[in-house]
Amino acid sequence: MIIEVISAFIASFAFGIVFNIKDKNLIFSALCGALGWFAYKVALLFGLSDITSLFIAAVSLSIYSEVFARILKTPVTTFVIAALIPLVPGGGMYYTMVEAITGNVMKSLETGIKTIASAGALALGIILVSTITKTMINIKNKNSTIKVNNNNNTIFK
Repeated sequence: MIIEVISAFIASFAFGIVFNIKDKNLIFSALCGALGWFAYKVALLFGLSDITSLFIAAVSLSIYSEVFARILKTPVTTFVIAALIPLVPGGGMYYTMVEAITGNVMKSLETGIKTIASAGALALGIILVSTITKTMINIKNKNSTIKVNNNNNTIFK
């Protein structure tokens, strides 16, 4: 598993270069990719399904991305895009097309549905963390920026 996590780090690092991620953000985005793969493999070791493991990996890398985006003052997508590369079900897409071309319609549909479910699990995990984070930030901003005193004068903190 260590070799796989290092490979995920290298893959995320290489795609970070392609996406023009600079300086320390490149290292942190590659670490995010390694973390996502590690979470995926650990979830598989606990006997979870492939789809559930991908969802857990997406949630873990999204949390990492949200935290480090604020620490490093950079967009969240800087980390998320490069980190998703090792998890994207490219093989499933390929084998879906191979089965469709060879005429095995049932196997093609089975592989295609599993691939779509895998991609959906990744998207759902990222959207879940992003929505929760934005809701928490909106609640924090709403509670701390505007107060109204008894004379209906608005006071900004």
